[in-house]
Amino acid sequence: MTKRLCAAALLVLACNAYAADKVKVGFVSTLSGPAAGIGTDIRDGFNLALKMSGGKLGGLPADVSIVDDQQHPDTAKQVVDKFLKRDHVDFVTGIVFSNVLLAVAPAVFENKTFLIGANAGPSALAGQQCSPWFFSVSWQNEGITEAAGKYVSEKGFKNVFLLAPNYPAGKDMTTGFRRQYKGTVVDELYPRLGQLDFAAELAQIRAARPDAVFFFLPGGMGINFIKQFSAAGLSKQTTLITTAFSADEDIIPAVGEPMIGIFNTGFWNHDFDNPESKAFVSAFEKEYRRLPSGYAAQGYDAAHAIDAAVREVKGNLQDADAVRKALRANNFKSVRGPFKINRNGFPIQNFYLRVVERDPQGRITNKTLSTVLKDHGDAYVEQCPLK
Repeated sequence: MTKRLCAAALLVLACNAYAADKVKVGFVSTLSGPAAGIGTDIRDGFNLALKMSGGKLGGLPADVSIVDDQQHPDTAKQVVDKFLKRDHVDFVTGIVFSNVLLAVAPAVFENKTFLIGANAGPSALAGQQCSPWFFSVSWQNEGITEAAGKYVSEKGFKNVFLLAPNYPAGKDMTTGFRRQYKGTVVDELYPRLGQLDFAAELAQIRAARPDAVFFFLPGGMGINFIKQFSAAGLSKQTTLITTAFSADEDIIPAVGEPMIGIFNTGFWNHDFDNPESKAFVSAFEKEYRRLPSGYAAQGYDAAHAIDAAVREVKGNLQDADAVRKALRANNFKSVRGPFKINRNGFPIQNFYLRVVERDPQGRITNKTLSTVLKDHGDAYVEQCPLK
């Protein structure tokens, strides 16, 4: 064997030595309690992408551990500690709530493991605390509500009542709304996260007589609020405005008729006409017998983001810089269409106006109406020291 051939053979052996034999993913999400529908949709979207790729990510077998955080930050920290120290996962993903994400992020970053945001997008990770180990395929919390605020202003609503849970994402959501809304906020309330009885809040809304109520109430909170709002007859007095978080396919079936006519904003909808979205919706309906929500789309995209990065580095997951470069390049076809990853790890993307109505098949579901914000980045990226 010539020296050149020997060198080539040694190079191949060296590359193979660094290539992983499988991809380990720690998937921690909220799979029980009032918000279980959110985590379930993210999980089902992620698993669908895996099934469609033959159980592989980037051509390598995928070893995915799925654990319920029960919506408790301390539980999530214990789960993630096991993922990092015992399982030695390559990626952590699936987290629903911002308070949970903020609880586990320090350990994940200290361990030099990539955290792929499949839902929560707290402002704390977008600015000065941004990390080279964090990449989101969902949104920074405030983007979707900025779109809602812009829509409400353009519709001429002068007096708006704000309602959101008292935790980091709740505060982010109202902050985003205020950034684009030009009218008056007559009052704002922050019930505890997980609250299901809104009698007191509804009495205050009735007394305030706002033109519109903007609310962010995820999971079971949103289901109960909309039902109680309608039962109290307040839909005759004021208009409900929300985001996909409280008017998506996980909420609509549980509420039914009172959902019709609710305007909301989101980054994607199941009626998108691009090939990737159509293939995803068709496969999801076939697999799970229901329409996918935006949460499911995020789980699906999270799997594809990992798949593209692993493929880009040819399985060499030890080369963190190469994996980071691949994640930032974002070389996969999202269900939402093309979007970019900003230097703080959050997307630059479009946000759309949707309305809940009965479609030609008789289903109560969302219809996309227009683009509210185009190629929209978050408000914190200039504070991020990453280049």
